[in-house]
Amino acid sequence: MSSAVSDGTAGRQTAEMAAPGERSGGGRSSGCPRGVKSWWRLAVLLLSVSSLPAVSALVEGLYCGKEVCYDVLGVTREASKSDIARAYRQLARRYHPDRFRPGEPGSEGETQESAHNKFLLIATAYETLKDEDTRRDYDYMLDHPEEYYQHYYAYYRRRLAPKVDVRVVVLVTICAISIFQYYSWHSSYNEAINYLMTVPKYRIQATEIAKQQGLLNRTKEKGKNRRSKEEIREQEEEVIRDIIKNKIDIKGGYQKPNLSDILLCQIVLFPYYLTNYVAWYVSWVYRFTICREEYGVEEKLYIIRRYMKLSQTQFDRLEESTKQTFLDKQLWIKENFEVYRKEQEEEMKVKMATDTRMKRYRRWMKNEGPGRLTFIDD
Repeated sequence: MSSAVSDGTAGRQTAEMAAPGERSGGGRSSGCPRGVKSWWRLAVLLLSVSSLPAVSALVEGLYCGKEVCYDVLGVTREASKSDIARAYRQLARRYHPDRFRPGEPGSEGETQESAHNKFLLIATAYETLKDEDTRRDYDYMLDHPEEYYQHYYAYYRRRLAPKVDVRVVVLVTICAISIFQYYSWHSSYNEAINYLMTVPKYRIQATEIAKQQGLLNRTKEKGKNRRSKEEIREQEEEVIRDIIKNKIDIKGGYQKPNLSDILLCQIVLFPYYLTNYVAWYVSWVYRFTICREEYGVEEKLYIIRRYMKLSQTQFDRLEESTKQTFLDKQLWIKENFEVYRKEQEEEMKVKMATDTRMKRYRRWMKNEGPGRLTFIDD
């Protein structure tokens, strides 16, 4: 009787304990205690983590591969550069292919091939640790083995980067450009001299100078020293050429090339040029803005050149008579220059309107120009 009562009481307690779960679960029983569920989930998580590959700082193909470079050389991570170099020299003397002898003390079990491979590993370890930047990257890889991609990037960036100093590359490039620039200008100068020898103005002027200096006086030659007409003509041409180069004032595009004009000298002399420009500008402001001095001839020509937006070389190509005309018209005054510019524009319009070549061009543009192209289908 008592046992039946106890069984009924236990059954009611079990039913009462199960009732909240049934009510909360909508009348469905989970069939598994909550504690068992938690342990089961933890076991699955541990199994998943254990199945992942172990993270290792030693990656095949980077630095010393699966070996630690410090262990290869037999030094600690706190070793200095001298300690690393000393350890490398000792190991290199032992395993170098030209000095390795099988059977020597300390090399038992080593063959020629294994010694060669070990020497390559030793050399790789030394190359990795002797450079401060590479050693820093390697130490970072040992301390942070999970950053795979960062280690690959740092390794190949060091290997593929140029070993030559960038400053040396820039200097060599500037020198090469300067040499090419000088010889190009020198060739253009020689071509210009050859052209000026055919220009009557310069040729006549050079001939007169040669006659005054007695360089073209043909003396009668007899015997073996007598020259042919071709030889005499070649000598005269050479005399005229030298006079045009050295005696006649040639400016602008025909000016003789100067070493100070090449890129290398311009860069070296840039501080000097900058200082001169600043001094000139301060002097200009003081003389003509503050003290109100009158412009000289050089200053007037400079202002005219600036108004015309011409470089110094382009302005030097102009005839002296043209420059004098600019001075006579007082073109350094802004109002006079504007009047002169408008006059030049009107003259150009009239010239273009009366030019037969321009008329033919306009007629072609009207009848057969780009707006009247005919397309032919295949």
